[in-house]
Amino acid sequence: MSSSIASMTGYARAERADGPQSVRLEIRSVNGRNLDMRLRLPPGFDALDIPLRQEVSRALSRGSVNLVVTVERNSVGGSVRVNPAALETVLAAMETLSARISPSTPPALENILALPGVLVLDQPTLSDDEDGIAALVMTCAAEAIEYLCAMRVEEGRATAMILNRVLDSIEALVSDAQDHPARAREHVEARLRAQLANLVADAGLPPDRLAQEALLLATKADIQEELDRLRAHITAARKLIADGGPVGRRLDFLAQEFNREANTLCAKANAVELTAIGLDLKAAIDQLREQVQNIE
Repeated sequence: MSSSIASMTGYARAERADGPQSVRLEIRSVNGRNLDMRLRLPPGFDALDIPLRQEVSRALSRGSVNLVVTVERNSVGGSVRVNPAALETVLAAMETLSARISPSTPPALENILALPGVLVLDQPTLSDDEDGIAALVMTCAAEAIEYLCAMRVEEGRATAMILNRVLDSIEALVSDAQDHPARAREHVEARLRAQLANLVADAGLPPDRLAQEALLLATKADIQEELDRLRAHITAARKLIADGGPVGRRLDFLAQEFNREANTLCAKANAVELTAIGLDLKAAIDQLREQVQNIE
């Protein structure tokens, strides 16, 4: 397993030449829920579709990948030819026009040959040199994919630093909530006394009912369980980042759990200050989720 997390974003290009033929392969990847590949190959090269997909699958587990192969043949003899049908069409059109108008000078040969379709550049196909061209393409693929993976890992390292900084912020906010005076026993008791006084004045409830209401209020205001789970999620997220590899899906799941606990904390907060901490937690968790979306 890789010692670092990897981004899903990257680009690489590789070129190889062998005699008159050359191959250029470009590969680009962006965020994706799964591994989604789109290949664009020259006509006649469909046989390489499956091998190229297998090569990409061995290196990548997630991301939307676009791979483009360009094959050129720079040969001198036989690679460029005249298209007889196109030439006859042009000559027939010239003859027709000459019968209606009298040009001062006849068209130059180079101008006729420059017309679209008159000269044809024969494009190579896999059958022209199956082993040679296929080897060039696969060599370029291996090289480009290696560069792409290196770029994704490099960007992943930078993302890991951002994630750890966001986790530091979340951890600090959890500590702020843990130590906030609004959670102190004296503060909770004073708040309960005020609420109970209102209950007595408004409803004249008996003492045992008042005790039940006091217990209920204290239970609803207790956020210790949420704080403990947030700390556990922080530890789990740090371990996933440190272990590396394709952990994007698990980090995304953890980010959802972070958000769930922050929502519950906001709902149970018994003071405006604790609610503000909860909202800051949600903002930090949104940053976490945004960064996680780009992790393989």
